[in-house]
Amino acid sequence: MKSLTCLTVIATALFTFNGCSNDKDVPADPGTTTDPVETNAPNSAYKPAFAGQTRINGVKTNTEYQSVIVTSSLSNPWGVKSLPDGRLLITEKTGQMRIVTTAGVVSSPITGIPAVNPGGQGGLLGLCLDPDFASNKMIYWVFAEATTGGNNTAVAKGRLSIDEKTIEGATVIYRAKPANPSELHYGGRILFDKTGNLIVSTGERSVLETRPLAQSISAGLGKVIRITKEGQAAAGNPVFTASGALPELYSIGHRNPQGLALSPSGEIWESEHGPRGGDEINRLQAGLNYGWPTITYGIEYSGEKVGAGIQQQSGLEQPVYYWDPVVSPSGMTFYTGNRVPEWENNLFIGALSGMHIVRLAISNNKVVGEERLLSSENQRFRDITQGIDGALYAVTDGGRLYKIDKK
Repeated sequence: MKSLTCLTVIATALFTFNGCSNDKDVPADPGTTTDPVETNAPNSAYKPAFAGQTRINGVKTNTEYQSVIVTSSLSNPWGVKSLPDGRLLITEKTGQMRIVTTAGVVSSPITGIPAVNPGGQGGLLGLCLDPDFASNKMIYWVFAEATTGGNNTAVAKGRLSIDEKTIEGATVIYRAKPANPSELHYGGRILFDKTGNLIVSTGERSVLETRPLAQSISAGLGKVIRITKEGQAAAGNPVFTASGALPELYSIGHRNPQGLALSPSGEIWESEHGPRGGDEINRLQAGLNYGWPTITYGIEYSGEKVGAGIQQQSGLEQPVYYWDPVVSPSGMTFYTGNRVPEWENNLFIGALSGMHIVRLAISNNKVVGEERLLSSENQRFRDITQGIDGALYAVTDGGRLYKIDKK
């Protein structure tokens, strides 16, 4: 197994992926500046690589907004997406999909979904809709699949029936290998990029046996991959010039990436869980190595160093932002509405252990302010999306669906 730092990477058609910041990505006025929102002591004495990489100044939304519980009768929801008519399609960890109206009416479970392994951090995970969903009704999702040798992070697709009661023709199109008995760190988010291909995040499965595979270009663990709707490697992927390189790889060196989002200009951003400290936000670029487990701003849960205990190394990318202590960032979305002006082009992230929604104001690909929303709700926020009505909708491990909008 070779580290990417010893390999030459040729990124083909990089103009497709590596757009530059433009005015669409710059917030006009993020609100009132405050002291940093994080006041607890960090787990380590590690220093950031650049100013503003962690514990940036806080910002406060001046526009009055409110949160409303649409329903609290979901069962461990994991992913949420807005349907063209404004209703929400939601996955539940135990293996169901449901449709919820904005009035809080929850459908019966949608049948036809392949069996999931709901143990540990597994289950039915992230989902996305085909860009042509209004006409073809195709849905794509990630799930933990029990198989020979353990469990996989798997990707499936299927068509929502006309009566919306079942998924027709469900097919597994991709499996991140090798399988492992671990029931941790599946990753599990999925979205379409601006070229119409699927972007999928996979975890390195947590155990020491598989952790180094995040650096292996011949394994599908600890990666962000880019595939077609049929599950094949997408054209224009970066070319890793070493034998055994998987053609679907987009970026490597990830721990447990539970969040993916497209910026207003179409760039791919990612969130991932660190160990004890070191949660990250990354702006992904094709063919690059994001460091885990060689570099990290976190430490082992035991308090020991991870590997050599280094945070920077040539050839390994720095996170745009990190947290220590952790907030456990999960699903996320960029706000492109206009109902709350301060939020324009900001990144919103569900925080699990942090029990709030993170708002990051971003300018020129750097975080310029952080706010914590709904912290009084005492909920583990698992995913967040923007509805067609311009409001934000978030789901929690406790079974709630929230609507967050201008008052």
